[in-house]
Amino acid sequence: MRELEHVFNEKFGTKGEAAFFAPGRVNLIGEHTDYNGGHVFPCALSVGTYAVARKRNDDVVRLYSMNFKNLGIIESSLSNLAYVDQHDWANYPKGVIAMFNQVGYTIPTGVDIAFYGNIPNGAGLSSSASIELVTSVVLKDLFQLSIEMVEMVQLSQRAENEFVGVNCGIMDQFAIGMGKRDHALLLNCDTLEYKETPITLSHQSLIIANTNKRRGLADSKYNERRNQCEEALIALQKKLAIASLGDLTEEEFEANKHLIQDPLAQKRARHAVYENRRTMKAVNYLNDGDMESFGRLMNESHVSLRDDYEVTGQELDAMVEAAWEEGAIGSRMTGAGFGGCTISIVDNEKVDQFIANVGELYKKQTNLEAAFYVVEIGDGARKMENLQ
Repeated sequence: MRELEHVFNEKFGTKGEAAFFAPGRVNLIGEHTDYNGGHVFPCALSVGTYAVARKRNDDVVRLYSMNFKNLGIIESSLSNLAYVDQHDWANYPKGVIAMFNQVGYTIPTGVDIAFYGNIPNGAGLSSSASIELVTSVVLKDLFQLSIEMVEMVQLSQRAENEFVGVNCGIMDQFAIGMGKRDHALLLNCDTLEYKETPITLSHQSLIIANTNKRRGLADSKYNERRNQCEEALIALQKKLAIASLGDLTEEEFEANKHLIQDPLAQKRARHAVYENRRTMKAVNYLNDGDMESFGRLMNESHVSLRDDYEVTGQELDAMVEAAWEEGAIGSRMTGAGFGGCTISIVDNEKVDQFIANVGELYKKQTNLEAAFYVVEIGDGARKMENLQ
């Protein structure tokens, strides 16, 4: 943060007014359930996006990122906040300002903001939602706006959907905005009902492993899986009064799965139903302090994503199998799949050995170097301090 303050002074020729932070996020369990009316279970992380900001006296918006130094200061104006390809990362904060304006929050003057993110690039820990939420808390504080965090979460999602043109759900922004230290959030993405669940990791660590495999297939396969789940739902609705696959218990699914003629659609629906129920059970295990059972559900989640939903791929499977071999309490892929990251829970005394051995096993299987991050569960987006 001190370095970012210095960079702000250097780039903008004046001192910043205040400093802000928004975390990254990881989903512990509940994958591909959000668009099936189910639950997700994300938490905010200790890594994230820092910002130093200052109001201006004109309508100019100037944005600078230490992560993209080669792009320099990106300049726009409040009267012309349009998506510009060459503005790259800066379209995310611009989109947030545009959305605040669009729904009637007055941003009377321009702003200078310098950013620095320590979320590993391309690791699937949601750096885009992090920059959106840190921009939201900047606007709220600098312009004394009367806006609740849930609305900032929704406007940040809209910035990504409507301004940037990425069709993301709300989980990332919600976890980053509403996160709480040493807690995960059981969230229904349809209703935004959520429950904070304490996670006590006194003897264990959370380890994120990046496969460093580019996620080439994710978008097309994601749409295909959504369509298969919709097909399954329509087939079940001929007999059952349900609004989504998330409404079903495992028993109800098993008793009615014959209604789904396409065997592939049936497999996809089975994952959605069972994963949602696993996610709800996971919360009960954590409330009881039963980390072993929680880990077992993480493992079952990965198997279901591998066999029923078929979104893992060789690299994620190799990473998770190596983690199981090296004694992880639980390990699974996290995110959309076809590359990206795994999340593992590992006993503290095994962390160094785990990283070394899993990295070696993974490289043997895939010829790729993995990157590992030991992370903590942190608080959501917030102001950190006044600088004047």
